[in-house]
Amino acid sequence: MNRSDLDRTDALLDFIERSPVSFAAVNEAQSMLNAAGFVRLSFQNEWALTPGGRYYVTRNGSSLIAFTVPETPVMGFMIAASHSDSPCWKLKTDSEVAMFDRYLKLNTEGYGGMIISSWFDRPLSLAGRAIVKNGAAFETRVVTFDRDLCLIPNVCIHFNREVNNGYKYNKAVDTLPLLCNSPEKGAVKKLVAERLSTDPDAIVSLDLFVINRTRGSVFGADDAFFCAPRIDDLQCAYTTLAALLEMNAPKAIPVYALFDNEEVGSETKQGAASTFLFDVVTRIAAHYGRTLSEMLPASLMLSCDNGHALHPNHPELSDAKNAPHLNGGVVIKHNANQRYATDALSEALFAEICARADVPVQNFANRSDIAGGGTLGSISNTRVSMKTVDIGLAQLAMHSAVETGGVKDTDYMVRACKAFYESALKITDDGAIVLE
Repeated sequence: MNRSDLDRTDALLDFIERSPVSFAAVNEAQSMLNAAGFVRLSFQNEWALTPGGRYYVTRNGSSLIAFTVPETPVMGFMIAASHSDSPCWKLKTDSEVAMFDRYLKLNTEGYGGMIISSWFDRPLSLAGRAIVKNGAAFETRVVTFDRDLCLIPNVCIHFNREVNNGYKYNKAVDTLPLLCNSPEKGAVKKLVAERLSTDPDAIVSLDLFVINRTRGSVFGADDAFFCAPRIDDLQCAYTTLAALLEMNAPKAIPVYALFDNEEVGSETKQGAASTFLFDVVTRIAAHYGRTLSEMLPASLMLSCDNGHALHPNHPELSDAKNAPHLNGGVVIKHNANQRYATDALSEALFAEICARADVPVQNFANRSDIAGGGTLGSISNTRVSMKTVDIGLAQLAMHSAVETGGVKDTDYMVRACKAFYESALKITDDGAIVLE
């Protein structure tokens, strides 16, 4: 494996490690954007956009949209969208449960569809946000811990002889993490207060999640693979952002969109089904004195969310002709029932962009007798309708506490998205589309 691929993957693993939840992922993206000279905007204020300017705006602290304003007039948008959230466990409001006057465990519920068994018997921690009252103001503070705090213990095989024979886990019983050896309540708020250097009484509410903070690593005799938590979808979140920061002069308006809540359907104020993207691109269109409906025909969206690699132990679960491999390049995802938004036109346009960037392309479709998941492309199109192609990178063990990807694919995605941001669509008088 060459050094540049390994360096790119190391940078991805750094991003993942610093992004245990959506709030932290947006904080990390903001840090990268700030370092590159992007200016933060607010919906409360008028946007004074200038040619050559670089901007971003957030919503809920868990979604972010960044864009640049080209020096010359443009016709449309080139949007790459991904998501900041991953399946995990969320603490309930009253989360502390004392047991036997000896232990304190956490009352949780599942967020998204995870592989439950992968969460057992591994060091875990907490991350999220705290709402702190400071005088009359309610302040949002992102909180992460740099140490392991809890663990979900398995029942020993002597008490559960069926655990290896298809045991069905009960989320209200089996998956509650052990936090400490003291039954006294108030431990969670005390931990958060110490981390934020504030008084526990100032913390009025919490959005906290149980997370796997284990750093990812490269593995394989040829260093071809890497494993980490939250590859879905932080690999796409990182690569599309890196491409935005590395791109050269754009011919259209490049937009980076990072949405929250994809894993639970996107129907939130900060999800792909919200007005967030619509609100942003409407304001940008107004800057050019144009309507959104005039600009969307010459626009293209990449809906970026990882796909399933052909499994080395279970190839029978994949479609025989449409199953991508690790390190095989960017994956174009297809579904007849529009769970993915790809159609022949959007596929052709993106495949041409990849060919110009010398990036290999693979295709994915589920076996016709196995239902697949959806993602944010078709959902976001109900709010901002444009040509859209669903893409991602091949990975194994999607929605496990630790997932696996290919080292080469991270750089493939950056190169493909950089070429995408630098491209533009032009519609000719007879309705044909030219990729510039």
